[in-house]
Amino acid sequence: MEKVRWGLLSTANINRRVIPAIRQSARGELTAVASRSQESADSYAQHWDIPQTFASYEAMLASDAVDAVYISLPNHLHADWTVRALQAGKHVLCEKPFALTLADVDRMIAAANDTRLVLAEAFMYRHHPQMKLVEAFVRDGRLGDISLIQSVFNFQFKSRDNIRLIPEYGGGSLWDVGIYPVSFAQCVMGGPPDWVFGFQHLGASGVDEFFAGQLHYGNGRVAQISSSFLTPFHTRSVVVGTKGRLRMSRPFTNVEESEMVFYPDSGEPEYVDIPEEPLYLGEIEDMHTAILDGRPTYLTLAETRNHVRTVLALYESAAAGKPVFL
Repeated sequence: MEKVRWGLLSTANINRRVIPAIRQSARGELTAVASRSQESADSYAQHWDIPQTFASYEAMLASDAVDAVYISLPNHLHADWTVRALQAGKHVLCEKPFALTLADVDRMIAAANDTRLVLAEAFMYRHHPQMKLVEAFVRDGRLGDISLIQSVFNFQFKSRDNIRLIPEYGGGSLWDVGIYPVSFAQCVMGGPPDWVFGFQHLGASGVDEFFAGQLHYGNGRVAQISSSFLTPFHTRSVVVGTKGRLRMSRPFTNVEESEMVFYPDSGEPEYVDIPEEPLYLGEIEDMHTAILDGRPTYLTLAETRNHVRTVLALYESAAAGKPVFL
């Protein structure tokens, strides 16, 4: 295999970000799209110039037209369709959140192990040069001992008719955008927290439309995260250490507009140059490296499991009004 043939399992809006990345990649090609009807698949394929269409997800998985699938279905469908795709012989890039229960996460990982196929969670920002720079600052000791991380990701809906407001579909701001700050904290701190405390404001639909949480990592290290559907778009991250702090104005999305500044314990702030790269390209190229070269994915399934584990603990804490230990 010289190129990975990609299929889109659904016509979700997020596909518009991934399609250009597949086409920009050196070793991938977009071959097919599947929808719940032939009419929908054909219309989507015509708009995006995709060669082959399927009138059902099952039909694409049963075909030999694709080697890998990108799953951008609603959150509650991620686990079942990931397992079905793996069992059909397809590598899988599954959009975040990976799944809504640890049992489902373990079922997905077991399917990947059984089939020896590549499975990864689609956290595009983790692969971008900006995040690699953050990791280098931490690894090289330029920040000293990390004591505090603060991250926020907020945005407002233009319409209340939104799938992210449906509880049984895995709706809620923490699952949708709060999981980015959770992932960021886990990456910088080197693992999941020891215990968490969460607070949520539930909207009329029953999902958290605002969430705030504290993640405690021992030795006085804390990550503070928040997410919201109630306020205009705003995202940022700050990492504070004994030798200085690092601030990013766009850590998760719109990274082409990001400003990254290092404030040392003495001296002038340093504005860090961020290499230009399409935000979604890294996760696609990482899949190609894993599929074609046999290397491990950059984001491990153990990390992914801890993303879900931490979010579930935060929700449990918010519901009970007390700390939850992991």
